[in-house]
Amino acid sequence: MAPIPFHPDRPALVARLRAAGCVYAEDEAELLIAAAGAPRALAVLTDRRVAGEPLEHLLGWAEFCGRRIAVDPGVFVPRARTALLVEAAVSVAGPTPALVDLCCGSGAISVALADRLAPRWLAAVDVDPAAVACARRNLAGRDVAVFEGDLYDPLPRTWRGRLDVVVANAPYVPTPAVALMPVEARLHEAPVALDGGVDGLAVLRRVAAGAVDWLVPGGHLVVEVSAGQADALCAALAGLGLVPSVRHAPEWDATGVVARRPD
Repeated sequence: MAPIPFHPDRPALVARLRAAGCVYAEDEAELLIAAAGAPRALAVLTDRRVAGEPLEHLLGWAEFCGRRIAVDPGVFVPRARTALLVEAAVSVAGPTPALVDLCCGSGAISVALADRLAPRWLAAVDVDPAAVACARRNLAGRDVAVFEGDLYDPLPRTWRGRLDVVVANAPYVPTPAVALMPVEARLHEAPVALDGGVDGLAVLRRVAAGAVDWLVPGGHLVVEVSAGQADALCAALAGLGLVPSVRHAPEWDATGVVARRPD
């Protein structure tokens, strides 16, 4: 039997998405149509999107660094700006590096690093079981271990002081600002992936403190932060004996900090 023709009303769909605040309504409409394949399924997906569910959770994937990354409901959606961390990590990694991706979420950064480098060790870590399961699915077939636990805690003790790069897209939204985030993040992503404490830097300070012990001399810590937090984070890193520098990527509206452990 031939499939029933599917001819959605694109202008109406775009108008509804735009009225709900979807900035890229035309693009989202095409993605929803492709994912649905039938009128009833499209209606359900559209209702959910208008209600505030992340597009990526509805599709089951997000694009990151040219790759399609699986994203399960409740898991932090990789943002385009986090490509800055990938570029920064690659720039300082050297040949056959040992790397760890903390607060890995879906594992998007590890996927990109595994494809662009030839690491002797690469591991991803997250405290959220749903994120760990998602990361393991995305990293299946690659030689990347995915650990569940708090920051450095689940890593093999033999790696201490031997890592060339620690990269972390840790939460950096100040606690009072979490309630002001868009509903798609605030209600549909794990709070542990968003809330960075009173000033947004609580988790990043812990990441930095651990990096002092886990990095090899000359190794680098690479983290994402807001532009307004960069100076305070650099001061904290310098206080730990690390040598920080700020990187900006206007094309992604991204800010990162790269900190070197002195030789």
